[in-house]
Amino acid sequence: MERENVAASWTAVCGVDDIVPNTGVAALLNGEQVAVFRLNDGSEPRVFAIGNYDPNAQAGVLSRGLVGNLGERIVVASPLYKHHFDLQTGECLEAPENSVPTWPARIDGGKVWVGA
Repeated sequence: MERENVAASWTAVCGVDDIVPNTGVAALLNGEQVAVFRLNDGSEPRVFAIGNYDPNAQAGVLSRGLVGNLGERIVVASPLYKHHFDLQTGECLEAPENSVPTWPARIDGGKVWVGA
């Protein structure tokens, strides 16, 4: 479900230090709400971008969810109904039919970039 393609254009959404480690922020990218997460689980921070709209709760809230893991999967738990969304694939673990889109994300020059 990732929107990455060969000719992806990248947009700087914020500074990497603007995101508290192991949390997310919301950004507006080409008219769509995107939840951008920063993880500090190793020597270098990593970033992920998924749709901010939780189809189970029908609200744009995923950026405010709790980040953790279920087994090997890095997930965010929606703050409303606690459904878990895989940060790499966007899959909703409890209701796969309600998965969310993903975007490629990277850190470069101290900024978080999301591909669209």
